[in-house]
Amino acid sequence: MTTPDLSPMEARLVAALPEETGWQFEPKWDGFRALAFRRGSKVDILSKSGKPLGRYFPEIVEMIEAVGRDDFTLDGELILPIGGVLSFDALQARLHPAPSRIRRLSHDTPAQLMLFDCLRLDGRDLLAAPLQARRRCLERFHQEHGGPALLLSDRTERIETARAWLAQGGGALDGVVAKQLHAPYRPGERAMLKVKQHRSADCVVGGFRRTKEGGGVASLLLGLYDDAGLLHHVGFTSGIAADARGPLLARLEPLIDPPGFTGKAPGGPSRWNNGAESAWEPLCPELVVEVLYDQVTGDRFRHGTRLLRWRPDKAPAQCRMEQLIHELRPAELSTLTRADDSRQA
Repeated sequence: MTTPDLSPMEARLVAALPEETGWQFEPKWDGFRALAFRRGSKVDILSKSGKPLGRYFPEIVEMIEAVGRDDFTLDGELILPIGGVLSFDALQARLHPAPSRIRRLSHDTPAQLMLFDCLRLDGRDLLAAPLQARRRCLERFHQEHGGPALLLSDRTERIETARAWLAQGGGALDGVVAKQLHAPYRPGERAMLKVKQHRSADCVVGGFRRTKEGGGVASLLLGLYDDAGLLHHVGFTSGIAADARGPLLARLEPLIDPPGFTGKAPGGPSRWNNGAESAWEPLCPELVVEVLYDQVTGDRFRHGTRLLRWRPDKAPAQCRMEQLIHELRPAELSTLTRADDSRQA
């Protein structure tokens, strides 16, 4: 079949969840958004940008091919658990040009498809149907065909439960999405609302990078101590006001002292610096900052953090790895949901 021309409905970032009635709340899982199409014997899996993903996840294609229906479209999230905990790094590792590597990874670390919407079923287009009706179709579909690789995402109409997800959901969640119960599916539109996960951590400033002209600080390199007392590089913060970059450099230069980090240190090219070498200056571990972060992957901040404040009251030795909130097991989210619903009953 020709690859379907359909873009997923997207979310608009907001500061708080809507409190009025008429909304359904869902966890936003930390994975790859995907639309799964089945037409006859043909299966397509497309990313949010419309790129085909099927070749990278052959186990998901095979799972969809085994479903006893031949005309449906599902909206969901590709996730990949390692030891029961979601791993975004493992997902990224799938985007590899070598088919042999992909086959091995699909066998050793199989992915899952977490479903949250049904856009077509048995030849019937559901885009114009309200969310309530689409969800009923999705639940019936999952009841008949769900399994270890085909999961159904949690939902709730209780804002208290959605807030519990945000508070306790861990790094498995990218946030919480709110959808209007009576609204149709709007492809390509930001017709949903999304509140992101944000947490703070106190970090040691183990180094810094200079601005291109060399007269200021471009970013601070952040570190946390492990149980052995080693200071590991865990990320960076670069939101420094232009007029503060020069004075901050004057403050940091007297503290330049190798090695800066005694555990994992900043390397050369990485996803953080777009594959380019980036020199950095090591600092004596004396300064502490509090930063705001969203996701943790492999004991580091996945994205750049936001500088909240300096912490002269905090001893560097108190800045430890256990501050980081790691991924939640998907099954644990259902436990949170049931616990919160029982408290509200």
